[in-house]
Amino acid sequence: MELLDESILPADARDVKQDAREFAAEHIAPNAEAYFRSGDYPHDILEAGQDAGLVAQDLGTEVGGRGLSLAQTLAIAEEFFRADGGIALTLQLASFGGEIVERYGTDEQKEEYLRPVAECEQLTGLAVSEPQTGSDLAGMTTTAEKQGDEWVLDGEKYWIGNAVEADWVTVYAKTDDADDRYSNYSLFVVPTDTEGYDAEHIPEKMAFRASKQGHVVLDDCRVPESNLVGTEGTGFYMLAEFFNYGRVVVGGHALGLAAAAIEEAWDFVHDREAFGRDVNEFQAVQHDLAEMLIEFERARALNWRAAEKVEAGDNPGYWSALAKTTSTEAAVECAERAMQLHGGRSIFTDRRVARVYRDVRVPVIYEGANAVQRNLIYRQRQ
Repeated sequence: MELLDESILPADARDVKQDAREFAAEHIAPNAEAYFRSGDYPHDILEAGQDAGLVAQDLGTEVGGRGLSLAQTLAIAEEFFRADGGIALTLQLASFGGEIVERYGTDEQKEEYLRPVAECEQLTGLAVSEPQTGSDLAGMTTTAEKQGDEWVLDGEKYWIGNAVEADWVTVYAKTDDADDRYSNYSLFVVPTDTEGYDAEHIPEKMAFRASKQGHVVLDDCRVPESNLVGTEGTGFYMLAEFFNYGRVVVGGHALGLAAAAIEEAWDFVHDREAFGRDVNEFQAVQHDLAEMLIEFERARALNWRAAEKVEAGDNPGYWSALAKTTSTEAAVECAERAMQLHGGRSIFTDRRVARVYRDVRVPVIYEGANAVQRNLIYRQRQ
């Protein structure tokens, strides 16, 4: 069964999709169960992905990357997440947030910080969410105060990918108390060896176990004035634009997971007998599989249309929210039906379907919970 076919892709995304598929088959899928069990950070697979030119290569050629398009990045996401969610997330977080610095940063920032990431010598991360606040970008409490020629950051960040592993992170902090709450935030490049930056891994997760997130404490953390990204007070708007692209890719995370769920369910019911018949002959089973395919194909068609719309700047907030919500919820639906079709064997931890079932619960939350996406969909069509 070929679910992630290339016919829906633009021509320039097909070669990189094939590269990603071959890499996933060689490096990700065979190691998925072991890394799920251990919860270790997959350094070896990350290095292999860097060597293959499939990690951090959405960064532009002027800083040493390949300048992969949104469609090409989405194509990679589908293939990686079909093989395993945790390892795939590690690979795609290697440059997370660097795209903001590329778009709005100074030439000096790009050369000092972005080039080592694009050339796969460093890792980065994006520090936005906090222990008490996730989707409300205008409700964060971490502060950055200007003192002389430095910015002093204080506060906490949570669920931060590569918080421990990264060489530097882009931190979202409050710099003003204006009545317009959306103009109170700015972004800063913060090297993780800066005094006052402290990070530790959060407790073990039930899903995406090969991807590491951390709890960051910023205590009198001082960075030079030159580490401000873009213009003071525009952090909210920079993030909103960044997430328009990111949510389309998150849709790809979900599509890969949904494809994995369908593959597992299809193979399982076509290889079993019950009540003297092949299980796949029961109409109820056929209807379950049909519903999974309907959900998947509907979501994938929308997701790829959204990629085209976002890349063209055509109401990107609306289309990215549609894609993220539809694809992540389709993945949940597919995984739940796959578990039901597997019966008692669905709960064995060595089963790929059980890992997928855990993993699909996460993309509905990150990069803006789906309830927030529904708010965006409504507001941007008024």
